[in-house]
Amino acid sequence: MTIFNVISLFGGLALFLYGMRLMGSGLKEGSSDALKGAMEKVTNNPLVGFLLGMTVTAVIQSSTAAIVLTSGLVGAGVITLHQSIGVIIGANVGTTITGQIIRLLDLGGEGGTSWLDIFKPSTLAPLAAIIGILLIMAVKAKHADVFGQIAMGFGILFTGLLNMTAAVSPLSGSEAFAKTFVGLSGTPVLGFLAGTGVAFLIQSSSATIGILQALSMTGALTFSSVYAIIIGVNIGDCVTTAIVCSIGSRADAKRTGIVHILFNLCGSVLIILGIIILRRTGYLDALWDKTLTSGGIANVHTVFRLISAIVLLPVCAQFERLSRMIVKDDEQLGTSVERELELLDEKFFTSPALALSGASTAIATMAKLSREAVLSAMDVLQNYDQHTVDVINENEDSIDLLADRVDNYLIKLSPHMTKGHGNELLNYYIQCFSEFERIGDHAVNLTENAAELRERGAVLSDAALQELNVLKDSLDEILGYACKSFQTVDERVARRIEPVEEVVDDLVATLRSNHIKRVRDGKCTVYAGLTFLDILVNIERISDQCSNLGVYTLSMTDSSIMSNHHEYIHQLHQGKSAEFNSRYKETHEKYFNALAKIDAEAVE
Repeated sequence: MTIFNVISLFGGLALFLYGMRLMGSGLKEGSSDALKGAMEKVTNNPLVGFLLGMTVTAVIQSSTAAIVLTSGLVGAGVITLHQSIGVIIGANVGTTITGQIIRLLDLGGEGGTSWLDIFKPSTLAPLAAIIGILLIMAVKAKHADVFGQIAMGFGILFTGLLNMTAAVSPLSGSEAFAKTFVGLSGTPVLGFLAGTGVAFLIQSSSATIGILQALSMTGALTFSSVYAIIIGVNIGDCVTTAIVCSIGSRADAKRTGIVHILFNLCGSVLIILGIIILRRTGYLDALWDKTLTSGGIANVHTVFRLISAIVLLPVCAQFERLSRMIVKDDEQLGTSVERELELLDEKFFTSPALALSGASTAIATMAKLSREAVLSAMDVLQNYDQHTVDVINENEDSIDLLADRVDNYLIKLSPHMTKGHGNELLNYYIQCFSEFERIGDHAVNLTENAAELRERGAVLSDAALQELNVLKDSLDEILGYACKSFQTVDERVARRIEPVEEVVDDLVATLRSNHIKRVRDGKCTVYAGLTFLDILVNIERISDQCSNLGVYTLSMTDSSIMSNHHEYIHQLHQGKSAEFNSRYKETHEKYFNALAKIDAEAVE
């Protein structure tokens, strides 16, 4: 075997890996929504998860991709760690499909032409490439390029495999090569380490098995010389996956990678013990020194993983317990919303009142978290604190998760509702939860404003900071009314929102004018001035969301308000409501007196 054969071997491996990635990317792109949707529906039944994991991995040709996707869903709270374990075990079996495809090398007859020759890589590779390039360059149909990418990946994969096979063909007559693999039968530890190392380096168990299948063309590979390598491949494959799952992930997401390692370790021990027992009892004598073809290697790989899955699936709960012992829980930064998520259970659909109660509790928690986030963000503008920012961001993730779950829950609940007050409540909840979600978003925007000031070394003037304190007090008041009006569906509380909202608008306009004057007079830098104006925009929008919440609550007792939302607000601002005028005057005096006090202190 010359240097040119080595170059051809590694060139073939490069094509094989690129073809596998190209085909997998196309499959994932073409079916990502369907795959994610299917994985979101995983039940607590490990067998269902196993079948799903096996199917998904067989489709996208990558156990790493399937398990990383599962880890992401666990980290996002879409599925639990317990639900993910069956998927992980199934992915280990599904990844063997690549080896079964590669075994097509064995098809065809020695002499003449067989109809099976069409399935050989030497035929499939150019056919797939031809189909792929036609789909990419000539077909303008929807998703044609995606299917073309899949076909090209398939063709490139088998072209690489053919190159590897051709490159190692000189080894078929090499006594040294044959003796090397015969030696591995007496030192399985070396074979295990070789399989682990290669799979880890090229980050693919399928590619490693593909190399073995290419080498099998030499006729030098026997069961005794390769079984340890195949077992080692299982370990090398899962280490990379665990590392990927651990980068920047939450505890449960990291545990999915640990579960993958634990399963493969236990599976490897199980297979090794089984081989030792069968060898000593003589049941493996016929297979031990038998020369393995490409198909034989694929079968050994599949049988090893399938046996591990069948034996270990019933005890998969133990892997979850061990992973929790190895990876400790994340430090709880924000507020846990597990209880609220549990209340959004579809079994309550048989009693719509209970289902609505659960949704109300979840939205009330969103309201509480969004209010706390805004007030904390206003504090961060005064004194930047990274821990407080982290808590705000963590709670924002919880708000977003609740919003997504509540949205889906209420949509699914709607067919179970009858006309009447319950249906009105459902519509009310649908309107309200999105407003609280937006308030949380604006709170995060305020923390980003604070971070920008800190990163650039820009400082707001003392007058600007004192003015923000006045705005914080007004936000505290209006958010308090908005949250209470939702929790109690009380129109009296809801009517107190709009007068404060109008005063907040007045405050924002006044503070904007004051700050522009300070920038013009050189009392504040231009960059700090621009950031301050952005802060005012976020505050004004928060008060607008509260105004919307007030209108939604009032509409529960007067449906005409919702259909004439803008006209209703316009009439209030025109002074056509004595109650509004009185509350507006009272609130205006309270906050503008506070501003006047700041101005007076500045003059002194």
